[in-house]
Amino acid sequence: MFENFMETGLWLIPGAPLLAAALLALFGKAFFGERSHQVCIAGITVSLLLSLIVLFSGMKGGHASVSHGDENVEAVSQSHTTLGVGDNGLSAIYKSNGYEWLHVGDLRIGVDIRADAMTAIMLTTVTLVSLLVAIFAGGYMHGDPGYPRFFAAFSLFVFSMCMLVLANNFLLLFVFWEAVGLCSYLLIGFWFTRPSAAAAAKKAFVVNRIGDFGFLLGIFLIWTTFGTLDYEGVLGRPDLIARIAATSPELIYGITILLFIGAMGKSAQFPLHVWLPDAMEGPTPVSALIHAATMVTAGVYMVARCTPLYIHSPEVQVTIATIGGITALVAALIALTQFDLKRVLAYSTVSQLGFMFLALGSAAAGAEFATFAVTAAMFHLFTHAFFKAVLFLSAGSVMHSMGDVIDMRRFGGLKRVMPTTHGCFLAGALALAGFPLLSGFWSKDDIIAALSQATHHETYGTLFFVLWCIALITALLTAFYTFRAYFLTFHGPERFPPEAGHHPHEAPPAMAQPLRVLAFFSLTIGLIVGPTTLFAHYLEKTPGLPAAGEHHLHWDVMLISTVVALGGIGLAYAAYVGSRVQITAWANRMGSMYRWSQERFYLDEIFFALLVLPLRGLAQLCLLFDRYVIDRLLDFIGAVPRWFGRGLQPLQNGLVPSYLLVMFGGLIVMVLLMMQAWAG
Repeated sequence: MFENFMETGLWLIPGAPLLAAALLALFGKAFFGERSHQVCIAGITVSLLLSLIVLFSGMKGGHASVSHGDENVEAVSQSHTTLGVGDNGLSAIYKSNGYEWLHVGDLRIGVDIRADAMTAIMLTTVTLVSLLVAIFAGGYMHGDPGYPRFFAAFSLFVFSMCMLVLANNFLLLFVFWEAVGLCSYLLIGFWFTRPSAAAAAKKAFVVNRIGDFGFLLGIFLIWTTFGTLDYEGVLGRPDLIARIAATSPELIYGITILLFIGAMGKSAQFPLHVWLPDAMEGPTPVSALIHAATMVTAGVYMVARCTPLYIHSPEVQVTIATIGGITALVAALIALTQFDLKRVLAYSTVSQLGFMFLALGSAAAGAEFATFAVTAAMFHLFTHAFFKAVLFLSAGSVMHSMGDVIDMRRFGGLKRVMPTTHGCFLAGALALAGFPLLSGFWSKDDIIAALSQATHHETYGTLFFVLWCIALITALLTAFYTFRAYFLTFHGPERFPPEAGHHPHEAPPAMAQPLRVLAFFSLTIGLIVGPTTLFAHYLEKTPGLPAAGEHHLHWDVMLISTVVALGGIGLAYAAYVGSRVQITAWANRMGSMYRWSQERFYLDEIFFALLVLPLRGLAQLCLLFDRYVIDRLLDFIGAVPRWFGRGLQPLQNGLVPSYLLVMFGGLIVMVLLMMQAWAG
């Protein structure tokens, strides 16, 4: 009975927001108008309720075994809905086939979806945060002429992300990977009449295509190596993966590094991170949606999903950890000096994504640590969604009240005029900073603990010790820049820009209620599922993850991270509340280092010089070659018949007697030729 329900229910999770998107695209402007948000909210609500059913049903475990052999994999692919037990004997898989999309030779690609423990966590996170952001957007976007178009694209975004998570094969994953990219282009460039928004949308789209090219090559290599693109046929065959890794390690290395290149673009890892801060040009709900629950988390999810491949390629895992560490530190250093509140939060997202990849890469310490490493990354993804969403939406509330001004140098002391926004932003800031017992504290501790375990590796121990130090430094910087933004915005004397009018206002109820809910989750969700290891035990049910060891609290890490978090908050208080004169003098003493951070290490300029200018030069050469070589050659070819025609032009004079004379001459020539032929 339940299996039959899940066969339909799984399709309704992405289907409901897709239906909402279609209704709004077709009838939004003519019929729904200012009620367009209700259609979007209704669709996402259905998805959330069904995702919760999948989430809670996964806690019961499975009842039937699904083996990893070829025969059983084929049996699974032929069934409609399958409930099974994975490697560790606990994993439930719900699978529903749609239709055969592609059949070329031995390649069979179906539009099939599946749900397991990791899927259930991702679906719940995506739909819950998206729902709260959609409710907030109903108030924030009120009065915008593109109101129905916004919620149509919003619904399509949620549909694409749900299908990405539910996909049962790598090609379907790639299709909706690209669909998410398309939706981000539409939403970032929503105010397309602004040149900055249009440029940011194009930048996001183009930079992501760089990573996606690597991702697509990785999928091709999976097909040539395994002969299938289904998850069960690739990730569900650990013996085959181990055999390939032993005989042809370069294949596993190539697959994993190419997949990670795709993740670098989507999850904004150095040096492909430059698109994400510019994505702030879109409406603030879009920023919250992209940064908290969708798109940027897709890369982390994909790498975590492919853990059965990555555990056989420790070199790639070390590369992932190294790039994650560089990304986390560089983004944190840039966030220190930014005055655009949303841009500070954007670089914070880049940095926290670096933390997640640090955790995933720490699995290089050994297969026995892989599940703990993946759990740490996914747990931080889960908690980060809530506190980053509340931070972005609180920033949107500030922007809404300040007349679209977001420069922290132009306002201050807002805690008295915006008490709800102040409290919610403070809750998110404390969680992001890793304040003891809040959500970010537990998930960040797991990452630092995973890195600490990796320092004992014989080959890579020294490197992981350096990365462990980088993680602690970045955690200190995170606490500092987060509370720098908090103190600059909400403390000090009241200052309002002229754009805010005479009476700045608190967020209306439609915007305030989602803030309160997200703030509550930011404060509590980590404590509920973290130290109780509820999250870890649930995620271990994911098929393909190696059996995990015993979970326990890392008291030494908790103590260190507490000191780091409180130290960063204390430094920010001393600098921006105690004496702002000192921080100005300190910035002046830093000189060029301060400017490098403020100018984002000139990475955009470096990319422009190394990539954009040469490509523009190449494009100009191609234009000149096309104009002066190709076009001239075609003109020459076209002129040849015209030149021949000029010799016959006198005969084409339009006079009938002339034409008769030519015909008579031709007739005489023909008669003479025939007489010669008869005589000869």
